Amino acid sequence: MDNQIDSNKTFLSVAQVAGHLNVSKMTIYRLVHTGKLPAVRIGQSYRVSEDAVAKYLEGGTVRAT
Repeated sequence: MDNQIDSNKTFLSVAQVAGHLNVSKMTIYRLVHTGKLPAVRIGQSYRVSEDAVAKYLEGGTVRAT
């Protein structure tokens, strides 16, 4: 298993993710704590990669009928 970090990834704070998705910070924390949105803990805060946000959004996409 490769545990190296890709230095080209962009990480966002919980507040930034919440702002981009127009939801509360608590919603993002809930997604992180339930494992639905992968995050990295740095000190006392979480950081979420832009890739993780994109994958989460792709998984929730529905088709209009």
